[in-house]
Order: sequence, then C-alpha cells, then structure tokens
Amino acid sequence: MTRSLPRIVTTLAALMLAQAAEAQTARFDSFSYDGRSQERVVVAPNQYRNPILSGYYPDPSVTRVGDDYYLVNSSFAHFPGLPIFKSKDLVSWVQIGNAISRPSQLDLAGRGLSQAVFAPDISWHAGVFYIVNTCVQCKGNFVITAKDAAGPWSDPIWLPFEGIDPSIYWEGDKAYIVNNRAPDEPPRYDGHRAIWVQEYDWRAGKMVGPSTQIVNGGVDLATKPVWIEGPHLIRHDDFYYLIAAEGGTGDNHSEVVFRSKSPTGPFVPYPDNPILTQRGLAADRANPVTSAGHAKFVQTQNGDWWATFLATRPYAPERYAIGRETFLLPVTWSDGWPHILAPKTPIPFATTKPKLPAQPRPMTPVTGDFTYSDSFDGKSLAMQWIGIRAPATPFHTLGAGGLTLRSRAALGDRQGVPAFLGRRQQHHIATITTRVTFAPRTDGARAGLAAVQNDESFLFFGITRIAGKPVVALYARDKAKADTLVTSAPVDPSGPVSLTIRADKGIMAFDYQTRAGRRTLLSNFDATLLTTARAGGFVGTVVGPYVYDPAAGTS
Repeated sequence: MTRSLPRIVTTLAALMLAQAAEAQTARFDSFSYDGRSQERVVVAPNQYRNPILSGYYPDPSVTRVGDDYYLVNSSFAHFPGLPIFKSKDLVSWVQIGNAISRPSQLDLAGRGLSQAVFAPDISWHAGVFYIVNTCVQCKGNFVITAKDAAGPWSDPIWLPFEGIDPSIYWEGDKAYIVNNRAPDEPPRYDGHRAIWVQEYDWRAGKMVGPSTQIVNGGVDLATKPVWIEGPHLIRHDDFYYLIAAEGGTGDNHSEVVFRSKSPTGPFVPYPDNPILTQRGLAADRANPVTSAGHAKFVQTQNGDWWATFLATRPYAPERYAIGRETFLLPVTWSDGWPHILAPKTPIPFATTKPKLPAQPRPMTPVTGDFTYSDSFDGKSLAMQWIGIRAPATPFHTLGAGGLTLRSRAALGDRQGVPAFLGRRQQHHIATITTRVTFAPRTDGARAGLAAVQNDESFLFFGITRIAGKPVVALYARDKAKADTLVTSAPVDPSGPVSLTIRADKGIMAFDYQTRAGRRTLLSNFDATLLTTARAGGFVGTVVGPYVYDPAAGTS
C-alpha cells in the first residue's frame, strides 16, 4: 500500500486537473416569454395586425405556390439562419424551417452578427424552391434550392457577380437575376450604387449573357440618391416593373418603382416616387412606424396584389432594440403604376385582411401580444432557437426535460461560437424567465440569461463566482471589448435559480428566485445599449440561456 501511494496521488492530481480543464455545463429546465406591444390596437374581425412578424424579422421576401404563401427573412450571422414561414392568408404565419441549417452550408467563422447572410429572395419554379442570397464575407452571392420549403436546402451554388441583394425573376422557362452592384462609372458620392440584370441558367446553375445596368444611382441621379438596393422585377400588363429600396436603412428608407417594356430596360422612374416611406411625418407622433422599405410584391390567386416590407417601431426617436420587422399592405394599380401608401400617411397597425381563407392563430404567435414557454422536453429544439455563428459540433443536449449547455467561447469572441441559444425579443415590453441549475467551480464561470445585440453590446444576468464566492450578477458590455460588472449579490447555487428580465422599452429590471425567496437585483437599468442606434448593425436583441467557463478554453 505504501509503495502505491505516489501512484494514487498522481492519479488523483490528474483527475483534478482534468476536471478543472473540463468545460462546465449548466442545465436549464424552462424558458418563458410574455410580450406586450407598446401601441394599443383594436383589430376588428375583418382586419389583421401589423407587423405580421414582430421583432427581428427583416428584409422579407414572399412568393406564392398555388394557394400557399412562403416567406423568408434575413438572419445575418445567427444560426440556424434564413427562417422560412408558410401561410394561406398572408397574415397568419407559421415557421416551417430554416434554410441555413447545417454548418457546412456557409462558413460563418469570424463573422460579426450584422454580417453574413442578408436580403434573401425566395421563389419557386418547376417544382423547386430557390433562395438567392448574399454572404459578402463568405464568397459573395449564391443560390440554394429545395423541393420542400421546410428543407433540407442544398449547399450554395456561388455566383460570379459583385454586389448584394439578388433576386430571381421568372418568365416562362427563363430566369433573370437582378441585384445591387457598383455603377458602370466611378462612384460620384458615398452610397452611389446601381441595379443590374443578367440572365441566369437555372439548369446549369450559372450566369449567362451580358450584364446590363438598368438603374444608375436611383430615381434621380442629380439628387445623389443613396443605397438603391433590394430590387425585384415583376410583370404587370404591358410593362416590367422594378421595385427597389432607396435612401438607406434609417428614417429616410423608402420603396421606389420604375418600369420598362423590356427586362433589360431602359427603365423610367415613377414621377411620384416613393410609393412607400414614413419620412416627412411628424417626429413626435405617437407610436411611430419608421424606416419603411425593402418591399416585395405577391399576387394572390384572386388577382389582388400585396407587399411585404420592413419597418421599425421605435419607443423613442431612433430607439428600438427589437430589430426591423415584417409588415404587410395592399398594392393598388392606377395609371399604370403600383401604389402602396399615399405620401405622409402613417402605416396602419390594423387594416382589412386579404380576400383569402381565414386561418387560425398559430400555436406560436408572431404578431400582437403573446406568451409562450418551452420546457425543453422534446427530442430537438424548436426551430425558433438561434445561436451566434455556426458550431462545428453541438454544444447542447436535450434530455429528461431539460436543456444542458456546455461551455464554449465567451460572448464577444468573434473567432468563437459561444454556448448561447436565444429567442428573438419581439416586444419592447417583455418579461423573460428561465430556471437554471449551475454551481460555478472557478471565478468567472457563469450561466444564466444573455440579451445580445452584437459582439460588443450585450447583457449577462445570472450565476457566477467572484473572489471565490457564488453570486448572482449583472454584467454589461456597451460597445466595448470587455464586460463591466454592474452589480451582484450573494446567492446559494445548490438548487435551481429562476432568473427574470423585465424589459419596459429602454429600462430593464432583473429578478432572481431561490429557495430563500424572490428578490430584485436591480431596477431601472438603462438598457439603451441594446438599441440599434447605440450598438449599430442591422439585427435585433436575442435573449436566452448562456454558459461560459474561462478555465475550459473554447473547445
């Protein structure tokens, strides 16, 4: 026994070192969300409510196949990405999949949260769905396909042209891709871009024939229009119409239209452009909708036309944390031009439904006031859960009614993938709760709720260890490379701890509950660091479980 003691000591030391190096896990057994809109809206039985997709669902593209409608949104560097929705009435939408569902489809390593994939376009031809899209930091523009919009979607076919925001126009068996590219001259000013069109051989998956510039700069080059983008071609009566966004993604955003006798031009702008914008309205109006644009039209089986588009609902001037949202309005035709909204007309929160069969409210609502919960008792996560970039291997497991996360990279590390899974914050007024079991072994190890706008702007609220003692803490990162401890309090981590974030526009409060009772860690916290205006970028706040162990590295 004496001779074997050194071996026992060595073995125990090795086990202790292995345990110290092993990433900690945290178990979450519930997540709930209760959201309320800041505007009070009465919706009559024959009306629908805007936005039709609340929260971070920007750049909507819609298409119809028979009596079914399909819609896709941008997802940037969140994974899984490109959420796909289905509807029969254009107002009641159910998510059916994510077009980017495998890490092998796109290399998102190192991508900031407002980079990667944006402005997708969905269409259907000859029994196949097409999404044409951009990942600038990957290889540029690409096409993916699927026979079922729910997926699986193919790996990308990369396209050889410069620019962003491609879309496909189908005419019979012929396809054209129209997109934003650099003008055919040296740019005259910042934001000087152009719209180009080129034939796409969909059978061979390649571009053919010449590229043709069809719009230079925008409606009137002499006025220096900026960021003409999000183009779509449609055919109506004797003309081809090009609709596009103009004016940038802020309050000057708008939708403009041009027409031509040929898909390759020349295109003439509508004299009364824009056909949709919210600029020019009083800045101090109640419950404003702003930044409207990036539209796509769809014609119903009854012959009516509708437009999906993005807009925002700030709670204060230029202040919103929930991202750009999907709205719907009818399109009317007059004097050979489409019309969405008269100048200086506020976007309505409630208006008459499309003349389509009414559908029940989905089990997971996406508009209006709603509540949902997840007890993690399924075999796989609900498709609404998203993370940051794409993990090479999973960091989560489901079992026995719980979600277990294993530590990976820290939030804010753009070269890594954090063990974070979140749901979109879809209302400025929201209560979000999770219950976590976690005992930090080392200082800095943490688990709880993270509210993430981007890699430099986020909050963490949960259990950690400071100076050898377990605490419940709030950390903030406000356009910074490092966290700041806001406040903390001692906590007993031996049992489950419930964590609640209460958001009220730009103010947040943080509650926690243990066997000792319920307490508030902090009230009246200024959470404007999560707004787009302060954080920058094009996404919305995503909130959910997170775990990190600094002693374990990032693997």
